[in-house]
Amino acid sequence: MDPRLKTYIVEDNVTIRENLVGTLEELTCICAVGYAETESDAVRWLAQHGDEWDLAIVDLFLKQGSGLGVLQALSERRPEQKIVVLSNYATPDIRKRCAQFGVDAVFDKSNEIEALIDFCIRQSSVVQQASGPG
Repeated sequence: MDPRLKTYIVEDNVTIRENLVGTLEELTCICAVGYAETESDAVRWLAQHGDEWDLAIVDLFLKQGSGLGVLQALSERRPEQKIVVLSNYATPDIRKRCAQFGVDAVFDKSNEIEALIDFCIRQSSVVQQASGPG
């Protein structure tokens, strides 16, 4: 069994997405299983692949739709599936709205990447413990 954290990325900026995936795959135990640039693509993939992801990283501003729509669609996920928001707009109001959707954490793209890395490391160790000795 693959001990890596199966992670789905909802980010429309190609450069940010590629840098994020590269950084997280290098420094943590995540494995990117896919990505979307729009709300509708993200909602569709996540619904059709409900058992194929452990973590979703969602930006709020997308080419079409909003990350908030993605968060709303994921409100019925399994308890072990985690959702984090990574945004340039991690204001107190946005953090409050995300909490109302059951988001596990909100990180600011400009100054909280280290905290996101720490979150991913903690989550991957939880997944490894849950899967038991391999």
